[in-house]
Amino acid sequence: MTTRPLLQLARTKGNPVVEGRRVTFVWKGRSAPYFIDDIHQWEESPQKMKRVAPGLWTHTLELDSNAYLEYAFLDPRTKKRLKDPLNQKTVFNGIKHYNHYFYMPEASPTPYAVKRKGIPSGRVTRHLVDTWMIQQNGKRELHLYQPPVKGPVPLLLVYDGTDYLKRANLNIIVDNLIHEKRIRPIAMAFLQNGGDRRSVEYACSDATLMDIEHFVLPFAAKKLTLIDIRKNRGAYGVLGASFGGLMSVYTGLRMPEFFGKVIAQSSVFELEGKDFVAVGLIRAKMSREIKIWMDIGHFDWLLGDNRRIQPLLQNNGYNVIYHEAPAGHNFTFWRDELPQALINMFG
Repeated sequence: MTTRPLLQLARTKGNPVVEGRRVTFVWKGRSAPYFIDDIHQWEESPQKMKRVAPGLWTHTLELDSNAYLEYAFLDPRTKKRLKDPLNQKTVFNGIKHYNHYFYMPEASPTPYAVKRKGIPSGRVTRHLVDTWMIQQNGKRELHLYQPPVKGPVPLLLVYDGTDYLKRANLNIIVDNLIHEKRIRPIAMAFLQNGGDRRSVEYACSDATLMDIEHFVLPFAAKKLTLIDIRKNRGAYGVLGASFGGLMSVYTGLRMPEFFGKVIAQSSVFELEGKDFVAVGLIRAKMSREIKIWMDIGHFDWLLGDNRRIQPLLQNNGYNVIYHEAPAGHNFTFWRDELPQALINMFG
């Protein structure tokens, strides 16, 4: 494609210009920024753009037809991010930046994350719950979701709860799945992380588990209409991503009498060459009655780690469902995976 039609396409259809699997990002200016993205681990490996005409620069990738990608432009001198004037679609990356994003032609955001008119909605309430073991004399934000049904239901505990609620629209996804009878009605407890203490709380922390058992679950049982877990062993579920995914697996392994359904998204299982204790419990075949959903993106730096753990689970007798997709380490990918994960766990 010549440079003139390329620039015209970028201006009319937006960045990037897609031709089959070939994806071309366009920048117009006297000099070019770096291109940073999911595939190249962002600032760790900035990509130089190619000059194709005076004042016109491009960067080209080959992507699967169902890929989802987040990217940005980076000023090589100031190391500050620059807005892409040819793509108005942005999403918060959860730290301090907004990324530009796009879906390839055969990919799209899940329709279940969009609120629909005329269907019953669950009720979300905000609370503060004691967290004595992980934060002495402290309280932690907890959102509770009661589905729009009568009668007792199982519970889904959600790590990084506020993110899943606000960035993944998990309550809306569950509303829609319940309405379509794709899943049984469930309640949810969205437990927020401890900010700069998050990695300590989620790195296979028994202190976190003690707070969940002695504070979070009793509080949720008072506020929600839950099934009697003593008579329905393992009927609850637990969900998390990244370190939260590790903590979800650890929660199921250590508390299978409560949490028999584990959803682990882009999970961390190893750091600095050392496995977390959850891997040792898997090798010891602990709590093999639990059911596990794992998903991971092809662009995620944790892909190799998850590909290592999935057969370890299977070979040790665990019921594990594993899914990969051409995406990175972000809440948009995790959100789009949630409907199928919930159907497999609560269908």
